[in-house]
Amino acid sequence: MGAFCALAFAGLSLVGCRPHDFPEYPANYREFAYVTNGGSNTVSVFDVVHLRLDREIQVGQNPTGVAANPKRNEIYVVNTGNGQSNGSVSVIDAEKNAVAATIPVRKAPYFIDIDAKRDLAYVANSGSNSVSVIDLKMHRETAVIGVGEGPGLARLSPDGKSLVVTNRTGNSVSVLDTSTNRLRAVIEGCPGATDAVVMHDSTKAFVACSGGHQVMVVALAREADANGPARPDAMEALLDVGRSPVHLALKPDGGEVFVSNFDSDSISEIVTGTDDVGGTYLMGSRPVRGLVSNDNSLLYVSNFNSQDLSIYGIDDGKRVGSVHVGDGPDALAFSAAGNLLFAVDARSGDVAVVRTSSRSLFTLLPTGRRPSSIVVKAFRIR
Repeated sequence: MGAFCALAFAGLSLVGCRPHDFPEYPANYREFAYVTNGGSNTVSVFDVVHLRLDREIQVGQNPTGVAANPKRNEIYVVNTGNGQSNGSVSVIDAEKNAVAATIPVRKAPYFIDIDAKRDLAYVANSGSNSVSVIDLKMHRETAVIGVGEGPGLARLSPDGKSLVVTNRTGNSVSVLDTSTNRLRAVIEGCPGATDAVVMHDSTKAFVACSGGHQVMVVALAREADANGPARPDAMEALLDVGRSPVHLALKPDGGEVFVSNFDSDSISEIVTGTDDVGGTYLMGSRPVRGLVSNDNSLLYVSNFNSQDLSIYGIDDGKRVGSVHVGDGPDALAFSAAGNLLFAVDARSGDVAVVRTSSRSLFTLLPTGRRPSSIVVKAFRIR
C-alpha cells in the first residue's frame, strides 16, 4: 500500500498517507466493495486492499439492492428489471467475483435482507405486493408471502423472528412471522413508508414515513416471559421529524436513530429508549443517507443535491465538518477496518473514497451508469 500512497492522485491535492490509514493485510486477506449500476446492468467490484477497480460483472436488468452474506462468501444483487416482468437475484461468488447463480423472484424487487443463521434471504417485490423467501443453500425461491401495496424494504429483526416490511404505496407496515412465513400484523398510518431499522434486542422497529414528516415506532410482538406479559405487534408512537424522512441510521450502540429529512435539508435525532426526538439539525442540500462510525461519535450524511458529505458530531450535537466528493452522493459504507468511507455518487458515476482519520477525500473510482447501492465483504482465502 505504501507505493500506492506515494502515487496517490496528485491532481486531487491529497496529502501523504500515514501508516495507520491503511492496515497491513495478510497475504490471504481479501476485501471488496460491490456497487450496483442500474444503467449498465452491472456490478462494479473494487479491491479495497489495493483501492482499485477489480472488474465489472454483468448481472440482470436494472440492479438495485445488494447484500453480503456474513457466513458465506456470497453477494446477492437484486435485479429490479423493467417492472413489467419478474425480477431476479444474482448470486456472486466473492472468491471468484463471478455470477454463480440467478434466482427468479417476482415483479420489481428492490431490497434483500439476509438470515445467515437459517441460510435464508427475504426480497421485497414492489410490483407484486409480496416478499420472496430464498433458500441460500439451494439458490431458489421457496415461498412467497403477500404483504401491502408497493413494498420497498423487508428488514429482519436481529433475533430472526420478525420481518418488518414497509409498504410505500399502501402507507402501512406489514410484520411477518418468519417461523411460519405468515402475515402477523398490518399497521396503518405511515404515508410513504420507506426505510426501517430494528433495535438490537428486537423489541421495536422505527419506520420512516417519507410521504409526511413522521417516524412510526412499532412495538414488535413477544411471548410472555419473566420480563412481562405477551403483547401483539402494535404502533407505539408517531414522532414528528423533518419533511420527507427517507433514511434511518441506527447507532452501533442502539441509543439513537438519525433521520435524513430530504425536503428539510436536516437530520433528526431520536432517542430510542424513550421515543423522544432529541433535536433537528440543518445539514446539506437534500440529505438522503446517514451512517454512524463504529465508535458512535460521528454521523456521515450524504447530501444528494450537492457534492458534499456532512459530518455531524454526536457528542457535540452539531455539524463539525464536511467532505467534498462526487456529484449526487447517496449510499454509504465503511471498509471492514473503518479507516475508509465509501460514498456512491449517483450523478457523476463514481465512488468517493474518504479517509476517516483525516475526514478527507482520498480518491474517486469510476463505476458504471446510475450507481445506487454498495456493500463491503471481507474474508480470508483458505
